[in-house]
Amino acid sequence: MSTVKRGLASASAGAVRSSVPAVPLPGASRPMLRLPTAGGSFAASGLLAPALRRLPGAASAGRAALRCLASAAPAVAAAAPAPPAGVVQKAHGFTLTRQQYVKEYGSHVLMYTHDKTGAEVISVLNTDENKTFGVVFRTPVDDSTGIPHILEHSVLCGSRKYPIKEPFVELMKSSLNTFLNAFTYPDRTCYPVASTNTQDFYNLVDVYLDAVFHPRCVSDRRVFEQEGWHYELDNKEEPLTYKGVVFNEMKGVYSSPDSVYYRVVQQALFPSNTYRHDSGGDPEVIPKLTFQQFQDFHAKYYHPSNARFWFYGDDEPVKRLALLDGFLSEFERRPVDSAVATQALMHEPRTVTEYYAAGAAGEEGGEEGGAPGGGGEAQKAYVGLSWVLSDTPLDVETELALGFLDYLMLGTPAAPLRKALNDSRLGAAVIGGGIDDDLKQPCFTLGLKGVDPADADKVDALILTKLRELAASGFSASAIEAAVNTIEFSLRENNTGSFPRGLSLMLRAVGAWIYDQDPFTQMQWEDALASFKSKLAAGGDVFGPLIHKYLLDNTHRVAVRLLPDSAKAAAIEAAEKAELDRARAAMKEADLEAVVSNTHALKELQETPDSPEALTCIPALKLSDIPKTITKVPTASKALADGATLLGHDLFTNDVLYLEAAFDLQAVPARLLPLVPLFCRSLTQMGTATESFVELTERIGRKTGGISVYPFTSAVRGAEQPVSYVMIRGKAMGGKAADMLDLMRDVLLTARLDDKARFGQMVAETKAGMESGIISGGHSYAAKRLGAQRSLAGAVGEAMGGLSYLEYIRQLAKKVESEEGWQAVKADLEAIRGALLQRKGAIVNLTADNATLAAAESAVADFLAALPAAAPAAAAANDWATSGLLLPRASEALTVPTQVNYVAKAANLYADGGYELQGSAYVVEKYLGNTWLWDRVRVVGGAYGGFCSFDSHSGMFTYMSYRDPNLLDTIESYDGSADYLRGLDLSADELTKAIIGTMGDIDAYQLPDAKGYSALVRHLLGVTDDERQLRRDQILSTSNKDFKTFADAIDCVRGSAGRVVAVTNAEKAGKVLEEKPGFWELKKVL
Repeated sequence: MSTVKRGLASASAGAVRSSVPAVPLPGASRPMLRLPTAGGSFAASGLLAPALRRLPGAASAGRAALRCLASAAPAVAAAAPAPPAGVVQKAHGFTLTRQQYVKEYGSHVLMYTHDKTGAEVISVLNTDENKTFGVVFRTPVDDSTGIPHILEHSVLCGSRKYPIKEPFVELMKSSLNTFLNAFTYPDRTCYPVASTNTQDFYNLVDVYLDAVFHPRCVSDRRVFEQEGWHYELDNKEEPLTYKGVVFNEMKGVYSSPDSVYYRVVQQALFPSNTYRHDSGGDPEVIPKLTFQQFQDFHAKYYHPSNARFWFYGDDEPVKRLALLDGFLSEFERRPVDSAVATQALMHEPRTVTEYYAAGAAGEEGGEEGGAPGGGGEAQKAYVGLSWVLSDTPLDVETELALGFLDYLMLGTPAAPLRKALNDSRLGAAVIGGGIDDDLKQPCFTLGLKGVDPADADKVDALILTKLRELAASGFSASAIEAAVNTIEFSLRENNTGSFPRGLSLMLRAVGAWIYDQDPFTQMQWEDALASFKSKLAAGGDVFGPLIHKYLLDNTHRVAVRLLPDSAKAAAIEAAEKAELDRARAAMKEADLEAVVSNTHALKELQETPDSPEALTCIPALKLSDIPKTITKVPTASKALADGATLLGHDLFTNDVLYLEAAFDLQAVPARLLPLVPLFCRSLTQMGTATESFVELTERIGRKTGGISVYPFTSAVRGAEQPVSYVMIRGKAMGGKAADMLDLMRDVLLTARLDDKARFGQMVAETKAGMESGIISGGHSYAAKRLGAQRSLAGAVGEAMGGLSYLEYIRQLAKKVESEEGWQAVKADLEAIRGALLQRKGAIVNLTADNATLAAAESAVADFLAALPAAAPAAAAANDWATSGLLLPRASEALTVPTQVNYVAKAANLYADGGYELQGSAYVVEKYLGNTWLWDRVRVVGGAYGGFCSFDSHSGMFTYMSYRDPNLLDTIESYDGSADYLRGLDLSADELTKAIIGTMGDIDAYQLPDAKGYSALVRHLLGVTDDERQLRRDQILSTSNKDFKTFADAIDCVRGSAGRVVAVTNAEKAGKVLEEKPGFWELKKVL
């Protein structure tokens, strides 16, 4: 349910409640521009559900100040059309106060005011079937107890109209939603939903409105204790502990040095207003929050007079107002003091030093000292400079200009300021991301992690020196042209991926609206862009004055040094224990008995399901609302010369051509597989035979919407050998198809692979990113580790993106320091290219309308003709199965400095459980995650997430937990899953809801480019439309018998075939061995 938005830290502290919290939303609060970036590995695991399309730049955070541009309409209308039918001046207690056609989005935008309460609603009317609703409250804080975050969790745990434990979970089970979540920001809380089904959409809106205005949590202390914090004591002899979902979630956040850095930056930049506190909650402070404070906060801020409402899409506009008034009419207008104070600008820069919890220095796990890239980054500093740019709102053109400046300085690896930091070798990876406008006042933050503390002043000096240089010399015409094309392409494309366009636009508008600024200006960029381009064309100095005013001459600057402290983790644990000991010592016998009693009562409540009769209050669709047949993607397949294949998908894309070219990775020897991800990055980040790295990057920006290269690997059901490809992916306007394919040809055939310094930077960045990632996303590392024990696909994926890959990168960092080592690596890079590139077996996938597809064919033919017919190095037999890629089947504890755990357990249902795939497996898997695992691991156990994943290609069934306070208790919950499923006897209504919820995943909303990509993935995996229809039929006919059949299959996970891998700290891993000798092997990672 919850995503904490941490202002300057654009990475969320949590993620969508209903899924693995490793998938970030596209943008921290406002839609971001997707910029070109190197791709990572992609593992396809959904047989029927659409594959996520990794567009060039989809993994990039983008340039925050360009968010005002990121979700614009694909075309600009010549004139405003007449308002659609149904637009009224007054209806259901609302009065229309403003109406405007926003050409950038092809939308009529109406603003209404509720006469009785003063609540404002923006109603956006267009033809988008993916309807979006949101309600936003201003929720500033004056402490770090995490009240808005805990409240955001709690309001969806039952309400007046829906008096069950968790309506949110019931919606996850039974809705066709395309988005269902809630966000906590430093100064506001958002509750958005989206669906393409109109009745489902209104059902979601009704549940959310009742939740925020009439939640059970303000009258039931047990909800507050479950989601926030409580003392836990099973008996008087045990030690007292804290338990609570948000408490443990934030322990995970505070275990991440990256998150700690951004928190320190925000607090240093804003020492006098609400942003100096942590709205998500500081684990040391959360237990100070009282239930009375919690109740008072809701009463103060969750009122229509403090709310902004948003509707978007193709539903009937008056219906929206009627639905809202049904809730708002109960309230009266009243003043709500929720304004966010402006931070006064400082007159002098200052320096702030803080510490993060690091592992013990000098031990195994790659933490020895040494130069950046050669080990030791985990023990080094985070160093950076940050500014608050203004104490008054910026106009749209200034925002746009700063966005262009930000992109020019930092938007690509070749951008001069980013490149200067990388080239300096002062640190391992760039941090900060430049301009960020999540908060009331825009900020700029930039630095390096993996810095020797003695070099901190050098980092500051480098940033300031480079800014002075750029202010004086400006940017090349080529760089500016590339920036303009990249930004305009994103505007016209309007591709928000799986994130609803309406929500992307809402978050942009709300960013001004909640500060009492004009939300309409945030949706209109065309005139400002034209004006800005005119200034660029006139040749004046546009960027130099901006650099001086907002950065060089701006005294509101903070230098942050975040230093490692190997004793901090133990000190945090000791302080928590001491606080609990003090609390226990202050308790009388009756108090202890009350805590024990409350612990048992809360667990009993958590473990007692709602009755079937109670659950009928949740509105649901009928099976008859679900289409019986699959949706097919139009696909034309054409055999080309030398065994190449051309796939074309005739879909409207507004003259954008999406292209993937796939080259079989099977000819690459196993020993080189860990080098493949860096080979892919090298193709676009070292230049070509005729262009420098900077020149190539600028040509990509001028001619395309982005190009990326990355490996793709997946198991194939019934086959030992995986499918594995290197993908080069790009997008361009149809008229530039030949330019894009020329670029791809040059990148593949003539890319330089001999830039030792640049390669060393990429190694250091990869190492730093993975060492951060295993602390914040340990569940994915644990799951990959288990998958690598059972299938070649899993082993290949782990070798290119798991712990084995991190170990390889650590060795590679040392290897490339010597000239002999670098020459060997360079030869290996060329060997990969020699084995990979050939027309034989190549697949080109095109998505566009028929005219664009036809026009691109000749350019595709020229591209393929430039490749060797067959690669000489590809003649050797594939050695993957005999090379020891598969990991030994063992349970492991991967130890890192962390306050929380990530626990995974898995087995192979095909090999170990004798299971034969049925479509019902998707229904049972989702139901199990949303019931037993949710209740036992999250609600009772206090973890932020508990879920399961069934890879129907490999047969791997994996349990995972996220930010979990437990280890063995969680495993015990996993082991109870089969018995839980056997004991179910679902009613017809419950079965229908489970099926519909699964169909919501299977039929997930897709933009045209994603449809074309899904068709490519199915082609690679041999999944036919006939098989998709068969699985759909099986899903729709799922019965109670199927639940018991699946229970028998997953029994193997708790049996001798099951293995456990957990990311935890050394102390907790050791305690497990004390309780269960030989349970697992310890492996120190950090």
